[in-house]
Amino acid sequence: MEIRLLLKAGFEFELGCCRDTNPVRVCVQPRHYPAPQPTMSDPNLQFVSCPDAHGGHRMAYWQWGNPAAGHVVLCVHGLTRQGRDFDTLARAVCDRAGAAVRVVCPDVVGRGKSDWLKDPQGYQVPYYAADMLTLLAQLQPTTLDWLGTSMGGLIGMAVAGQPDLPGFARIRRLVLNDVGPTIEWQALQRIGQYLGRTGDFQTEQQAADATWAVSASFGPHTAAQWLAMTRPQLKPISEGSSRLTLHYDPAIAQPFAALTQESALQGEALLWQAYDQITAQTLLVRGAESDLLAKATALAMTQRGPKAQLIEFAGVGHAPTFVAPDQVQAMLSFLLD
Repeated sequence: MEIRLLLKAGFEFELGCCRDTNPVRVCVQPRHYPAPQPTMSDPNLQFVSCPDAHGGHRMAYWQWGNPAAGHVVLCVHGLTRQGRDFDTLARAVCDRAGAAVRVVCPDVVGRGKSDWLKDPQGYQVPYYAADMLTLLAQLQPTTLDWLGTSMGGLIGMAVAGQPDLPGFARIRRLVLNDVGPTIEWQALQRIGQYLGRTGDFQTEQQAADATWAVSASFGPHTAAQWLAMTRPQLKPISEGSSRLTLHYDPAIAQPFAALTQESALQGEALLWQAYDQITAQTLLVRGAESDLLAKATALAMTQRGPKAQLIEFAGVGHAPTFVAPDQVQAMLSFLLD
């Protein structure tokens, strides 16, 4: 599953799978786009065109706050989620910072409003990192902070751990939410049991109940909070249908299913290399009951590379959602104080 990511001078990516494939080179040229209309209370849906070996794809992103603000907080979601997961946090950041900050929450390709890929092998971290750098070339931030949950944190490490990036892609502050270079194998096996099964639901509430059954490790949420997080995850199962399904490409499971313990260990070594090169001020968030980020890994991350500050939330596993007030306040303090 793990593939190589080399970011070279000239903003060029060399991507190649570990096994039996040739590298694909993707050159990203920064482009200038008209600024979207300002909005403060709700997100503005925007798109960026991203290159790939099959003619390209569009990635959606939700933009909160002042679209002209040079300070960007980029929030990148987990494996089967989408950018609206960060609504509560994004509102809180905008309320605190006002016009000085904009919050950008992409739907990683294959999720939410973004396109689905023609080749499912593109559903891997280095390709996602390439898309994020294309997005940053469009946004042109003068100050960049990154908050990544689970997969979003892996993408953040892949970007932050690369030397000689353009100024707009250099991360000032990095939040890694319940993820590190070492991921516990049993957690990957647990995720594999439901990944790709997008369901068939009669109502939003039925969908919320079903997704909570595999998401209880997110920690305490009220029924209203979880329903609000579930709604953006849903789409009609077919055009004109009243039945609902989860809004992601089931094919994201294909590269994941090919993962072995051996390839996971190879990927772990590469991620530690990237982590050790990170220069951003780094906050590591851990659910105290996480089965994905072991306490030993978290402690190791405080002793090497950027020597992350560690904060844990009791009663939460994988992963905190930044809906609870104490979680929101911790992020505001790190990102804005």
